[in-house]
Amino acid sequence: MEKKHYNVVAAVIMKGRRYYCVQRTRSAFPYTSEHWEFPGGKVEKGENDYEALIREIKEELDWDIYVGRRLGTVEHDYPDFSITLTAYLCRPGDGEPTLFEHIDDRWLTRRQLPQLNWTEADRKLLELL
Repeated sequence: MEKKHYNVVAAVIMKGRRYYCVQRTRSAFPYTSEHWEFPGGKVEKGENDYEALIREIKEELDWDIYVGRRLGTVEHDYPDFSITLTAYLCRPGDGEPTLFEHIDDRWLTRRQLPQLNWTEADRKLLELL
């Protein structure tokens, strides 16, 4: 049986010299459960990356962001699915994020980022920063 493949977008949100990171909730997949990631999600049929990123951040964090340039794309095969993950440099809008689908969040400097237990795909994004 062929694994599912997803196109996913990630918002690398910067404020000053800090990056916004979120911790996933516990899930059935031990390789992503409670791991850290840049917020974002799946690109739905008929959506472009920009629209998907705005929608996902609004749904997951009730937050408006400004999407800037594309940082790059990584591919990753997990045991149960594979993803193409495209990251965009973003700026936060007004207000603060509200965690609806994550258990923690942090603003960290570039040097602090490797200290977190990242999902494997998001760990690859760190090399693009």
